[in-house]
Amino acid sequence: MTSRLTGKTAVITGGATGIGLASAQRFIEEGAFVFIFGRRQEALDKALATLGPNARAIQGSVSDMADLDKLYAAVKSERGTLDIVLANSGTGAPLKLGEITVEHCDEVLDTNIKGTVFTVQKALPLMGKGGSIILTGSSAGTTGAPGFSLYSASKAAVRNLARTWAEDLKGTGIRVNVLSPGPTATELAKAALGEEGMKAFGAANPLQRMADPAELGAVAAFLASSDSSFMTASEVAVDGGLAQI
Repeated sequence: MTSRLTGKTAVITGGATGIGLASAQRFIEEGAFVFIFGRRQEALDKALATLGPNARAIQGSVSDMADLDKLYAAVKSERGTLDIVLANSGTGAPLKLGEITVEHCDEVLDTNIKGTVFTVQKALPLMGKGGSIILTGSSAGTTGAPGFSLYSASKAAVRNLARTWAEDLKGTGIRVNVLSPGPTATELAKAALGEEGMKAFGAANPLQRMADPAELGAVAAFLASSDSSFMTASEVAVDGGLAQI
């Protein structure tokens, strides 16, 4: 394992499970110190037991400004500066057009758009030249997904945030890119789909399987490192080809 992230400090929202946890593990393996952020204390505690001494956990929600302030105050207090932000928190549930509620709309947009915006904006005072911002998109942001109109639209918005922010960040030395997963065998997917559902969902892409979260973590580490130093405003699809053909 290379040590591309030695001495770097990272924040990962939604970092207690799934892609966030796999990315935290990979970042630490490559030398980073990681703050994971999430809503469920039990999941954070379990993740910390896996991640070891080079991780800290902060409980909170990306849609709560006071919680984000608490996160970045902890980063500043212990580390002083911040090099990497992986804005990974997201939510979505199936509701077809005609069934969408105001509550559903608020939940999805507050987490996936508002949460992404302020996760990044509040991090900027701690970041400088060489910083990397990674936004978690989705293949659904390109293709759409039946019954997931708000989720799909929010992920399309995340893609456009990176395009716009790359312009806003000119001259800072901070890059911003999107990591867009397709079908991924996270704990949530396993619980929602079951074994047969996982097989069916995985078969829909050219590689005919679900991604392992570690495969997403590997690409996140690439985007976090100087190996991707000439990339900004880009989207890296890690979707088995699902949204590409």
